[in-house]
Amino acid sequence: MAQISIRNVTKRWGAVTGVKGFDLDIAEGEFLVLLGPSGCGKTTTMRMIAGLEDITEGEIWIGERKVNNLEPKDRDISMVFQSYGLYPNMSVYDNIRFPLKVRKIPKEEHHDRVMKAAEMVELGDFLDRRPAALSGGQRQRVALARAIVREPNAFLMDEPLSNLDAKLRVSTRAQIKNLHHTLKTTTIYVTHDQIEAMTLADRVVVMSQGLVQQVGTPTEIYDAPANTFVAGFIGSPAMNLVEGELKGGVFTAPKMRVEGLPTAHSGAVTLGFRAEDAMVLAPGEPLPEGAAGGTIEAPVYTMELLGEATMIAVRIGEAIASVKAAKDYRAEIGDPAHIGVPASICHLFDQATGERL
Repeated sequence: MAQISIRNVTKRWGAVTGVKGFDLDIAEGEFLVLLGPSGCGKTTTMRMIAGLEDITEGEIWIGERKVNNLEPKDRDISMVFQSYGLYPNMSVYDNIRFPLKVRKIPKEEHHDRVMKAAEMVELGDFLDRRPAALSGGQRQRVALARAIVREPNAFLMDEPLSNLDAKLRVSTRAQIKNLHHTLKTTTIYVTHDQIEAMTLADRVVVMSQGLVQQVGTPTEIYDAPANTFVAGFIGSPAMNLVEGELKGGVFTAPKMRVEGLPTAHSGAVTLGFRAEDAMVLAPGEPLPEGAAGGTIEAPVYTMELLGEATMIAVRIGEAIASVKAAKDYRAEIGDPAHIGVPASICHLFDQATGERL
C-alpha cells in the first residue's frame, strides 16, 4: 500500500487541455473514485498516474518516490481495464500467473499466490478453462485476480464494469468492495456511473472539462453539491434545478413559490431539491407541522411506476422536476399536482456561476 500525491498536474496536447491543475493527496488504503462524463479528464488523470501518459506540468508521487519519469512497470501498480486484456491461448491459471513470470517472482511462490488470488474472486473451479469459455463477469474476475496476484502498492481501475450487464455489474461491484475491504490496497477507480461511485468510494472526485468540481465523501457530495454541475450529475434522478428570483428569503418561479429560505442573498438564483425530499400533497394540504417552504402547482408531465414508489414529473418554466410519491399514487398526464417543497430541503446556487450560495 502507498499514499499517492498528485501535485498540480496538468496535461495538454498543443492548445487542448485535458486536465488542469489536479491537486490531491490519496491516503494509504483509500478507495478513490474519479467520476465524470466522457471527456472530463478522469481517464487521462489515471493514465498519468500509471505512466501511460506524460505529464505536462506538476508531479506525481507514489509513496516516497516521484514517478514522473518512471516507466509503468517500475511504479508497482496493477491496472484493470474496461477490456479484460486476457491471453486467449492461456488458461485462467496461466493468465493469473503471467504477471509473476514477467516480474521474475520465484517460481515456488507462484502456485500459492495464484490460488489465493483465484479464491478471492471465486474462480477456483475455472482455472483450467480458456477465456473464450467464460462469461463476461468471469473474465473480469480473471482480470481482477491477475491484478491482485502481484500484491501491488496500488490498483488503478478504468471503468472495469462497463462491459457487463446490469445484474453482473451489481454482483461484481459488491465483489470489488469486499476485495478492497480485505486487501486494503490504495485504489483509484474511474467511472462515469455515479451509482458505482456512491457505493464504492471512500471519497469521490467529480470532474468536468478537465477540472475538479468537488472532492468529498459520497454523503458530502450528495447532501451539499458544490455547484449545479455536481448537483445535476449526482443522484438518480439528479437534483431538480429550477431557475427563478430570490428576494427576502422568498424564491419565485413559474408555478412555484418557496418562503422562509435562510439567506440574505437576492437576485437570479437556481433552486435545487431532490425528488425524494419533496412530497405530493392533497389539494390545499399544508406542509407537515407548518414547516416553512412552499408549493409547486402544475399539471403532471409524466408518471413512472418504480415498484417501491411512483415518480411524477412536472414542468416549471424550462425545467422538468421529478418528485417521488407513494407507490400506490396514481395520476394521469395533465392532472393537477400539488407538491410540497420545505425550505429545509432546498439548495441555492448562483445562477450566473453555478456555485453554491
